Amino acid sequence: MVILRENNLSCKPKKVAELGPGDSIGIGIMSLLLGAEKYYAFDVVRFANTTQNVLMFDKLLLLLKNKTPIPGENIFPRVFPKLKNYDFPSHIFDDEYLDKCLNNQRLKKIRRSIAQNDNMIQYSAPWLSRSDIVPNSIDLIISQAVLEHVDDLDLAYRVMTEWLKNCGYMSHCIDFKSHGKSSTWDGHWKMSRIYWFLLRGKRPYLINRIPISGHKKLLVMNSLNVIYQKDITMEPTYDNSALDKEFKYLSLKDRSTSGTHLILSK
Repeated sequence: MVILRENNLSCKPKKVAELGPGDSIGIGIMSLLLGAEKYYAFDVVRFANTTQNVLMFDKLLLLLKNKTPIPGENIFPRVFPKLKNYDFPSHIFDDEYLDKCLNNQRLKKIRRSIAQNDNMIQYSAPWLSRSDIVPNSIDLIISQAVLEHVDDLDLAYRVMTEWLKNCGYMSHCIDFKSHGKSSTWDGHWKMSRIYWFLLRGKRPYLINRIPISGHKKLLVMNSLNVIYQKDITMEPTYDNSALDKEFKYLSLKDRSTSGTHLILSK
C-alpha cells in the first residue's frame, strides 16, 4: 500500500485476490481489516488452517490498533521490496479511516468469515484455473515469491488479467534464483530438462525457471502495463557456454536479474 501511494495509485482496494498465500492468509486478513470487502486466495496445496488464521487476525488487529511500525530490515532482512520509511502509514490510514474499518460489527464479520471460509473470504486449494470471480471485478491482485513456482504461467497471467478491473492493479514480487536447488543462485539454468524432471520428482510444484524476459513477454501478450518495476541484480556465476541448451537464449538482463517487484495495470 505504501508503494502504491508513492506511485499515485489507489491503496484502498475493495476486492483483493492473492496467489499462493502459503501457511496463512495474513495478507488477506490485513486487507479486510483495512477496508476490503472481499478476499480471494488461491493455492496449489492447502497450507493455511482456520485456527492459525484466527490467531493471525487477533495479532494483526492489535498491530493496527497500536499503529505499530511496519517490520523493517532488522526484523525481516530478506523481505523485498524495501521501503524508504517503515513508520506506520498514518498518511494513508488515518484515525478516522481506521475507526471506520475497525468497528465492532466489521470485526465480528471478518472473524466469522475466517472461521467459516465464506462471505468475505474465499480460500481455494488446490487452485483451478477458474473460480466464481466475476471478470473485471478485482481491484488488486497480489503475490509474493509465487509466480516463479507456477507451471502454467501463461494461464495464470491470462486468468489474472481477466479478473482485474480496468482501473485495478497487480503487485508481484518474483524470485528468479535457484531456491537452493544448486550451489549457486543461477545454477538452475545449467540443468537439463531430464535432470530437472528427476529433481522435481512427485513435488506438486518446484520453480519454473522462467527468467524476467519470459514474464515481460506475457505482460505484452496480455496488454499489461508496467507502472512500477524494481529489480534485484546479481552477477552471473558462470559463462553462457555453461547454460543448458534450453536456456541458451538468456540475455545478460535475464542472467543478472535475481528478483523483481512489478506493479501492473490493464
